[in-house]
Amino acid sequence: MSIDTLTRDATWPGLLNPDGSRWHYLDTAATAQKPQVVVDAVTRAIGADYATVHRGVYARSADMTLAFEAARRKVAGLLNADEGEIVFTRGATEAINLVAQTWGLANLKAGDRILLSTLEHHSNIVPWQLLRDRTGVEIDVCPLTADGQIDLAAAERILTPAHKLVAFAHVSNVLGSVLHVKHAVDLAHAVGAKILLDGCQAVPRLNVDVKALGADFYVFSAHKLYGPTGIGALWVRADILDAMPPWQGGGAMIDRVTFERTTYAPAPQRFEAGTPAIVEAIGLGAAVDFVQGVGLDVIHAHEVALVAKAREALGAMNSIRLFGPEDSAGIVSFALEGVHPHDLGTILDEEGVAIRAGHHCAQPLMDHLGVPATARASFGIYSSEDDIAALVRGIERTKRIFG
Repeated sequence: MSIDTLTRDATWPGLLNPDGSRWHYLDTAATAQKPQVVVDAVTRAIGADYATVHRGVYARSADMTLAFEAARRKVAGLLNADEGEIVFTRGATEAINLVAQTWGLANLKAGDRILLSTLEHHSNIVPWQLLRDRTGVEIDVCPLTADGQIDLAAAERILTPAHKLVAFAHVSNVLGSVLHVKHAVDLAHAVGAKILLDGCQAVPRLNVDVKALGADFYVFSAHKLYGPTGIGALWVRADILDAMPPWQGGGAMIDRVTFERTTYAPAPQRFEAGTPAIVEAIGLGAAVDFVQGVGLDVIHAHEVALVAKAREALGAMNSIRLFGPEDSAGIVSFALEGVHPHDLGTILDEEGVAIRAGHHCAQPLMDHLGVPATARASFGIYSSEDDIAALVRGIERTKRIFG
């Protein structure tokens, strides 16, 4: 199915207003709308097909277990990973916390250092601060280039053998800047550090091959990949994952329990305590099928064209300040002179246009940019030039209102 068809038809039930008109949804970086095939998969899973997984001896439970584990294989295929390296989590935030509280506690100590960057999402900052408070590990911050890229030349100067972890966003959720991952991986490994990549904004629009990239940890959330909320994935290189201690205790992650001692299941089950997000995993699997059916190369090319048109249209307004690089991936952040982003977002909503307005869970980046917040338009498979035109009309109306 072509992108042109997908931007026009009823594939996206969430994009239709009650009167049947089209909603101009430009907040995909926050959460993506769901295609009908994902809605249908979730509906079947929570309805006609529903049963528990891994425990039942009856046929429907066995069928649901097969579907649940098929979703894991689909995620592994999406990342070119091995099935046993994929841990289901509640999302990227939980995945990063899992790494911090298992691998981090087991391997980092006072005197060790972690390198983050100025543009990181709070979920790739706060877990490492919590770890710092428990272990005494130190955190360094890599600056950005003038156009909003992580400055890898600066990273090379900062990194020392004391650095045990580098944690960077693959694609910035505010600026859309794309990390030169292979270079970052090589820099981290050159000093003996592991590297974790936040792939929330990358996986929905770029081909991600974790084996080719050479990273050690990779995380993403399903709801940004046109799937359900409440589930995501953590990929960990097998030798690292096998050595990581369990994080949460309970059912499904054990081998045998006695009151004297407990032995644990192998990875990845060791990290999936309790009844899992069965329905959500199946929805994620459906989303992976859908995205791969469209083609990530096609999605990326579509968003590149929209970003170029949006930056051109917004850049032609002398009252607009654009942030981030010209080739940002699917995301355009900007500020309208004299208008708070929240006011702009409210007026645009009256025009049927949905953008994000705020600090985007990246307050250190806002401090770096010298603004309290930005407006952010972000694109997806379903976005079109009509959405950009509606955005421009809404901004022009806002300018008239504010004089």
